[in-house]
Amino acid sequence: MSDAVLTEERDGVLLVTLNRPEQRNAVNRAVAEGIADALDRLDGSAGLRVGVLTGAGKGFCAGMDLKAFVAGELPYAGDRGFAGIVRRPPAKPLIAAIEGFAVAGGFEIALACDLIVAARGARLGTPEVKRGLIAAGGALLRLPRRIPYHLAMELALTGDPIDAERGFAVGLVNRLAEPGSAVTVALELAAAVAANGPLATAASKRVLVEAPGWPQDALWERQAEIADPVRDSADAREGSLAFAEKRPPRWQGR
Repeated sequence: MSDAVLTEERDGVLLVTLNRPEQRNAVNRAVAEGIADALDRLDGSAGLRVGVLTGAGKGFCAGMDLKAFVAGELPYAGDRGFAGIVRRPPAKPLIAAIEGFAVAGGFEIALACDLIVAARGARLGTPEVKRGLIAAGGALLRLPRRIPYHLAMELALTGDPIDAERGFAVGLVNRLAEPGSAVTVALELAAAVAANGPLATAASKRVLVEAPGWPQDALWERQAEIADPVRDSADAREGSLAFAEKRPPRWQGR
């Protein structure tokens, strides 16, 4: 894996760090491929339950590396798309830990995550219109599902950011952290997720992500296709037995 993206395993959690602080962690091809490789590792390892994605230095990510783009370098990775994540996020839960700023494509990376932890004062936004562009890396598709419609429209049309505190107030940010502690808070949240049944957490995420596209008359059937195998799993039996015996469950992921 490129030094542009660093990874570290911590008790079932994969910490992924964008590592171009001098370039505000802007996304070039190396970053896109590094993120994609990290997500493949997260999804492919039975020992990993959840991921945390953050940026080195003073901010999360400033978006696409425009200098690299002008030079002909495309910041995409296979079917995962821009930054190796926006078109196909991981199957397992992923938490964004934001310090300083997550703007343009950097904000779209955060929106591709399932949970967001942001330091107080961090700026979140889609300034693309100020450059004659549109936020085509997922912000226009995901924001109206996460925040009130008119606020999503304001962010898209003005290009002005909001701070983490307002993001928290409207439900976009899950946890606020003091500056410098976003990763610590994100790892605490990740530990709470990782403690649960891996089949159940992955299936719960899948239902939440896919259900908005299901026909109304097929909602329960589609959910059953995902939920029933979890109900019949060894982990479900272990979870019930552990509860009855008042001990921590020993998950096997099957």
